[in-house]
Amino acid sequence: MTGTAAIRARLLARLDAAQVEDGIDPGATAPVVLEQDAVGRLSRMDALQQQAMALAAAGRRRLRRDMIRTALARLDAGDYGWCIRCGEPIAPARLEADPATPFCRDCAA
Repeated sequence: MTGTAAIRARLLARLDAAQVEDGIDPGATAPVVLEQDAVGRLSRMDALQQQAMALAAAGRRRLRRDMIRTALARLDAGDYGWCIRCGEPIAPARLEADPATPFCRDCAA
């Protein structure tokens, strides 16, 4: 596999993994039913907290998918591997650790 094909395969695998994670527990972000007789106040608070955590995790996965799609677009455009802020090359070790990163080490800091 060529360098570009290998990078594309890694990015697509990560995109697939993120999409699978989204389908694991779709009920986690469902509205919390507030049945006064069936659930105590602390149980409702716990359910709301769990829902908030699930929504935050879904937001992080959505951001990650967007980053991966953007990296794929940069790969198609021939801009992959260059920092989007300063234009300098991103270190290969950094791209190996996170192939979707858009920033060099200095700009990410």
